[in-house]
Amino acid sequence: MPKPPADRPLLTEAPRRRRRVVPGARAWGVRLAALSGLVAVAALAVGLSLAAGGGARGHTTSKRFAAPTHHKQTPVMPAVRITVEASGDLLIHSPVWEQALADGGGRHYNFAALFKQIKPYITGVDLPLCHVETPMTPAPPTGYPIFNTPPALARAIRQTGWKACSTAATHSLDQGETGVVDTIRALDENGIRHAGTYASATAQHTPVILTIKGIKVAFLSYTELTNGIPSPRPWSVNRAENIPQILAEARRAHDEGARVEIINIHWGDEDVQAPSPFQMHLANVLTRSPYITAVVGQHVHIPQPIRKLNGKFVVFGEGNLISNQTSACCPTASQDGLIALLTIVVDAHRARVTFVHYVPIWVQHPSFVVLPVGRGLQIDPADAAELRASYVRTVAAAGRGPHLQPIPAHLP
Repeated sequence: MPKPPADRPLLTEAPRRRRRVVPGARAWGVRLAALSGLVAVAALAVGLSLAAGGGARGHTTSKRFAAPTHHKQTPVMPAVRITVEASGDLLIHSPVWEQALADGGGRHYNFAALFKQIKPYITGVDLPLCHVETPMTPAPPTGYPIFNTPPALARAIRQTGWKACSTAATHSLDQGETGVVDTIRALDENGIRHAGTYASATAQHTPVILTIKGIKVAFLSYTELTNGIPSPRPWSVNRAENIPQILAEARRAHDEGARVEIINIHWGDEDVQAPSPFQMHLANVLTRSPYITAVVGQHVHIPQPIRKLNGKFVVFGEGNLISNQTSACCPTASQDGLIALLTIVVDAHRARVTFVHYVPIWVQHPSFVVLPVGRGLQIDPADAAELRASYVRTVAAAGRGPHLQPIPAHLP
């Protein structure tokens, strides 16, 4: 309560002269008396309250004279920047696992040796993601057309630095339900999170969410094709044709706290650089969802464009990360691929991809070492012409733009 104005000097008895009181002064005197009365009443009320509460320690503010409320402003969330890596098919043809066995001295499979040149791009980001094209079981390994990959690949995935992998792919069901379960087991034993294939309905309805720099990131995976092999169980593999499921699961991940949602789709027409009508339709639908941050994809075995749709980036196809495909069987570009590096900024309002870098890669034969083209030119001068041609093909497919650039931006 504000203090009243200072009192005027008191009038003394001498000299006893009658002082004329003007109306304004009389009004002020009345107000001063009323104000003093209110102060006294307030003081009495506070005193009674303190007495009833046992002093200052037991003080409770009366409702009539409630303490002023101090409203705290909601703290502004500082923007958080994270980088997410996504790469192409781990397509383990027979010559690939045979080379891994040779690199292991014939005693074990050393797939990690094939990825040693790209490892800095995997370990140098906040969330590295891979794509497992083929099932992994302890049975004897096989290649095309019905794949079975040694579970040692999962160990190499961990050693290279990947934290999570998509498993919904064309060949996910090549070994039936056993292949689905054994692949999941191999990844679990190596601490690799996974999405796309499942051993139970409960697992299928539990979104994969990883916490990166305090930000929850959801990773969801689906496939357009399984080479005509039906699912052994309704939950065995996520199907890209079930668009309502994708949208619902992205919303579920958001409701469980995800601020970033990355959708991985195995889709498109093999060996065709241009996105298929299905790819374009699905990408348009997904990028309109407020619960989806970006879409990345594989399957067609050659690099495809990186484009913005509805204000969001879509990496339509990263090509093969590793395979036995070359111009001897397939398009020359099947020996190419790219590693996409998505810069994502998360603030109090939204998460958005602000830039996409990508690393053109080339699979060297017959070593099957995956070479980043820029680095490859330094360590593999014998293949310089092939590396340069690969870079030109990949950049022509993926593109450039104000927020899209290859690494390196230009070859020396």
